[in-house]
Amino acid sequence: MIFCSLYSGSSGNSIFVSSENAKILIDAGLPGKNIEKALKDINENPSEIDGIFVTHEHSDHVKGVGVLSRKYDIPIYANEFTWKAMEGSIGKIKEHNIKIMNSGCLSIKDMDIVSFKIPHDAASPQGYAVYNKNKKAAIATDIGHFSDEIKKNIVDSDVVLIESNHDVEMLKFGPYPYTLKRRILSNIGHLSNEDCAKAIVDIIGQKRKRVILGHLSKTNNYPELAYQTVVSFLKQMNVELNKDIGLTVAKRDMPSNYIKF
Repeated sequence: MIFCSLYSGSSGNSIFVSSENAKILIDAGLPGKNIEKALKDINENPSEIDGIFVTHEHSDHVKGVGVLSRKYDIPIYANEFTWKAMEGSIGKIKEHNIKIMNSGCLSIKDMDIVSFKIPHDAASPQGYAVYNKNKKAAIATDIGHFSDEIKKNIVDSDVVLIESNHDVEMLKFGPYPYTLKRRILSNIGHLSNEDCAKAIVDIIGQKRKRVILGHLSKTNNYPELAYQTVVSFLKQMNVELNKDIGLTVAKRDMPSNYIKF
C-alpha cells in the first residue's frame, strides 16, 4: 500500500491511499487545482482516483470534492447525514457518483474501506480505516476526544494519521473568541497535543506503527511543538521512538509522509 498526506491542517486536508489496484482520496479540502497539483507531485494521475471518501462536511475537508468529481467523474462516498450537510456547498454531482455509505464497510477492487464514528461537531463525522491484504492505514482527525470506537478501529494499523491540533495554553491565550475556544476544547472539538500523546500510548502494541501527527492549527500550534510534546510524553511512558513507533508530522501545504508499506 501507499499512504501520503497531500495537505493537513486547519487550512485544508486531503489524503491519498492506494493498493495494487485501487486509489482513493480521503477528503479534498482545498481547491481542486491544489489537489491535482499535489497528486501530480507524487506522480499520481487524478483521473485514476476510484473514489473520494468524506469524513465530514466542514469546508477544510470538502472544498475540492465537487470540482474533482465533476472533472474526473469520481464517485463521492459519505454517509447520508454528511451528504445532506455538504450537498449545498459542493455543487451538482452526477447521480451515479453519489454514493451513500451507511453500512460502514465497502470494497473497491482489492481495497476494503471501513468507516467509524468520531466525536466532532458535524452532522455525522467519521474516520476511515483502509485495508489491503494484511496491511492497514487509518485516519482519525477532527476528534474532540479519543473514544473507544476510534481506538478499536486504529489500534492494529501499520500507519495512523491522528490529530494533534492545538497546544492548550496557546489556544487559551490566543486570539480566538471565547465561544470558539470552548468549542475546540470540548469533547466534540479538536484533540490537543497532550491528548494526542496519550492516545498514541494507548494504541501501542506488538506491531510497530508509523504515526503521523496531523490537522495542526495554524494559530494555536506549530509542528515542532506538537512533535516535542508527544515525544516528551512517550519518553515518560518508556516508549522508544523509532523502535516502538515511528513519529512524523504532516505538512500543511504540500505532500508529506509518502509511505510504502
